[in-house]
Amino acid sequence: MKNTVALFDFSKKINYKNELLAGLTVAMTMIPESLSFAILAGLSPLIGLYAAFMMGLVTAIFGGRPGMVSGGAGATIVVLIALIKTHGVEYLFETVVLAGVFQMLVGIFKLGKFVRLIPQPVMYGFLNGLAIIIFMAQVEQFKITDTSGAVSWLKGSSLYIMAGLTALTIAIVYFFPKITKIVPASLVAILIVFGIVLGFGINTKTVADIASVSGSLPGFHIPKIPFSLGTLQIIFPYALIMAGVGLIESLLTLSMVDEITNSKGSANKESVAQGLANITNGFFGGMGGCAMVAQTLVNLNAGSRARLSGIIASITILIIILVGAPFIEKIPMAALVGVMMMVAISTFQWVSIRIINKMPKSDIFVGITVALITVILHNLALAVLVGVIISALVFAWDNAKRIRAKKHIDENGIKYYEIYGPLFFGSVTTFTDKFDPADDPDEVVIDFKESRVVDMSAIDALDKLSKKYSQLNKKLHLRHLSEDCIRLLRNAEAVIDLDIQEDPTYKVMPEK
Repeated sequence: MKNTVALFDFSKKINYKNELLAGLTVAMTMIPESLSFAILAGLSPLIGLYAAFMMGLVTAIFGGRPGMVSGGAGATIVVLIALIKTHGVEYLFETVVLAGVFQMLVGIFKLGKFVRLIPQPVMYGFLNGLAIIIFMAQVEQFKITDTSGAVSWLKGSSLYIMAGLTALTIAIVYFFPKITKIVPASLVAILIVFGIVLGFGINTKTVADIASVSGSLPGFHIPKIPFSLGTLQIIFPYALIMAGVGLIESLLTLSMVDEITNSKGSANKESVAQGLANITNGFFGGMGGCAMVAQTLVNLNAGSRARLSGIIASITILIIILVGAPFIEKIPMAALVGVMMMVAISTFQWVSIRIINKMPKSDIFVGITVALITVILHNLALAVLVGVIISALVFAWDNAKRIRAKKHIDENGIKYYEIYGPLFFGSVTTFTDKFDPADDPDEVVIDFKESRVVDMSAIDALDKLSKKYSQLNKKLHLRHLSEDCIRLLRNAEAVIDLDIQEDPTYKVMPEK
């Protein structure tokens, strides 16, 4: 039972005071962010709060990383904005369910480890692009929609008040941590700005102007959309993108928590929990989400190391939904805009600019490309995929240039080619150019002790090379091939001379 639900594992000492305070603090920081992202996507703020409650609760109980916080995150909702605008909220719910299914499958089939394949420049570009999207979205809150549906910028005193309160919020969020970090700066900023607006009776845009956040317990709801192949064609790409973005952010956050706490979480278990949480969201009216980096750091800094804080944070959010709506609806939008602008500023990887002159040109290109795709297309999964592909091709090209051949002839007149570096699609041309079949002696040995045959392009190159020597009535032997290379070459037509005892064994996958 301890392994199944670690929440009830009493063998580990839990600091209940830290967990309680951390949970309350996290709840207060999740509320403005969930509200802001829901409003950003054109949804009712209540849908964002439901997501914060359900994502936080399910992942806290079943997730693979105690101390990690999930909620209605911007990374996932940003990719669904186009779907919401064109097809409506019911399609959003169904997409969230399908994305959850994809995420569960990743965990079930133990594919979570592949997040490690994402290079650092790709992450820089991803986070920088996301930061720009979040920041630009806040600028939209300086617009107002009149009764006829026309959208225009705020003018006159309304604009000055909104801008001034936003600037005040940003200043508090920036300077307050220098005084104390006991209370979250974003919460303090919201309360101060709220107090100023209420105390001086300032007329400004509030959450109530966007939508009501008063609600009841989330109820079971099957999305009201046609269950057809046409519907699947609409939601499938969005679900795939959302699942990918959610897992990327969640598993990278998990790795971050592993480093901070010097412990090991389960990527596959977290993938299943994220999927289950999103499925729950889709059927209970939430916008879905993933792990939240800022809230996770708040949680850890508050001393949490167990699952309890996440559960307390989620229940606190539910209580606010049930009885705290009158208070939340009076929060000035300027306060939320200021908090989200600071989230964007902290999300942006400023270090990537400071070290840009020290990075390889290929890494700079990858980072800028990923950021541009993220900002222009709002497609974070595509941006990451393109970045990984470009990085992989650059890596392949670099390795292709590194293949070398050391040559010598022994006392028996046999010529040896000692190969260094992997033989794969990128290096086969360079590899082939190193041989001279016409001028070589009657017997040639290719020694792969320091090399490996990686793919079908390599096998094809060896096969063609063998035939060239065969046509000249010369013998070509391949030696010191590893067992996995031998398996690859089993169907090749080359003449293979092996000494199995001398062959090294390369274990690619651990034995179960």
